[in-house]
Amino acid sequence: MKDFKTLLKDLDNNIFSPIYFLVGEKEPFFVDLIANKIEQNALNEEEKAFNQSILYGKDVDIEEVLMQAKQYPMMAERRVIIVREAQSLMKSFQKLASYLEQPQPTTVLVFCVKYKKLDGRLSVTKLLKKHAIYFESKPLYDNQVPQWISEILAAFNYTITPKASLMLLEFLGNNLSLIYKELEKLRFVIPPGQKITPELIEENIGISKDFNSFELNKAIAVKDEVKAHQIAAYFDQNPKHHPLPLTIATLNSFFNKLLRYHALKDKSKFAAAKALGVNAYFLEDYAFASKHYNMKKSSRAIAMIREADMRSKGVGANQLTNGDILKELLVKLMR
Repeated sequence: MKDFKTLLKDLDNNIFSPIYFLVGEKEPFFVDLIANKIEQNALNEEEKAFNQSILYGKDVDIEEVLMQAKQYPMMAERRVIIVREAQSLMKSFQKLASYLEQPQPTTVLVFCVKYKKLDGRLSVTKLLKKHAIYFESKPLYDNQVPQWISEILAAFNYTITPKASLMLLEFLGNNLSLIYKELEKLRFVIPPGQKITPELIEENIGISKDFNSFELNKAIAVKDEVKAHQIAAYFDQNPKHHPLPLTIATLNSFFNKLLRYHALKDKSKFAAAKALGVNAYFLEDYAFASKHYNMKKSSRAIAMIREADMRSKGVGANQLTNGDILKELLVKLMR
């Protein structure tokens, strides 16, 4: 089973295998990206007319797929058969067994299975893993997304600042498809070789570099009440991209990490960043915050945040708006 980067590198180097079986039970992004790359690169435009077929599992059966896969290419090195929505064919995958053992060497056969997963105990699954390029697209945790963004951009000769990566994560969540689309937009307007900065993110995508959760954490860390309330007002005016539950979750995470920071024996930049699971770029926020919030105050802050979370869910809110709940929380945290 090849990993994603190795697989993409092979495709970029025009190295294709007879069978690809791409599975995305919870995260289909990588399935689409790999299949699209094969579709774009395996044949030139003239060859595609006679040698490329895009099939859909709900419209075909396995017999038709195999019939097309066994055909020889016409005036081309290979044929490409891509079966999208192949999860509709799962009950008949066992019929692939004989083809898996002797695939047509001049055909690239691609199955895209989304929102389903094959039973690893089945003999056909074992055959797929043995004879095909079997790839499982797995979702990334939030803390893995910034590194993924950096790797995607590096493949196109770009770099990105840590803050810019986290701005994308906060604004778009860990939806890799949405993030990739925004990165594609940036590539159209920013020449290769440049570093993607918060300013470029704000200018081209519309995410504010000054009014986001990371700036809110920083303002709270140094007890800059004016800045914190300005950000809170911006959040209140833009609830779609800054919902209160997400803001509360971010604050809770910040103070939980601050408690762990207090307990660290080694508070050197990179050792502390590794222990907390944060980018070293943000470590100074915790260093500043530790001067204003000792362990007792940090614990009390977490209790206040949990109370605000309950109020945001209607428990004892007394008809307060989400904006009022956040403003009241900020006052309690910084005084």
